[in-house]
Amino acid sequence: MKIKEGYVIRKVMGNHVVIATGAQSKNFHGMVKLNNTAAEIWELIAKGLDENGIVAAMLESYDVEEEKLRADVQKTVNTLVEQGFVEV
Repeated sequence: MKIKEGYVIRKVMGNHVVIATGAQSKNFHGMVKLNNTAAEIWELIAKGLDENGIVAAMLESYDVEEEKLRADVQKTVNTLVEQGFVEV
């Protein structure tokens, strides 16, 4: 799993937003706002982690049940894939 080339995350006025660059900007106009958790998942994907790695990394930082976290990670990853930002 990886972030598709041409999409980057930036922090703008305290918000995490995904924007298109280069050739992708011809197809995608505007930006998508991510909450802090989704932004963290994005960054972990960018580091090369798969869903299991993301869950493991986040379990170190958050006091949450693994099943709940895993479901939230899967939902966020699925949304990023459906929106065309992430390749599986």
